[in-house]
Amino acid sequence: MANPYLTQPLTPARPRMFDTQRAKVIWILVPILSAGLAAAVPFVVAAVKGVVKPWLAVTYVVGEIAVFSVAFAISPNSDDTSPVPGFLLVLLMITAATHTALLDNDKISIGK
Repeated sequence: MANPYLTQPLTPARPRMFDTQRAKVIWILVPILSAGLAAAVPFVVAAVKGVVKPWLAVTYVVGEIAVFSVAFAISPNSDDTSPVPGFLLVLLMITAATHTALLDNDKISIGK
């Protein structure tokens, strides 16, 4: 009979955010398809699952609120032609999608 202490991993495995490749693609698309409105959602879910520390999710929520506040402050009217709010929103979407893709990467340890 094998000793269970010898066959168990030395450290418990870190929880995973994505079960399948399909789930990973869907989660990456959340910030993009929501136009940045749900940029923090993957990080809040990851914090609840224990994949990342809660401070990372809070940082994303605060960052998302800050980006939208600045975007609306720069261009409060729909007829404004400033490209800055659109640039900020695209930057938020790209950043959130990229960081969402890196949630299960073992080489990155920040916030985990």
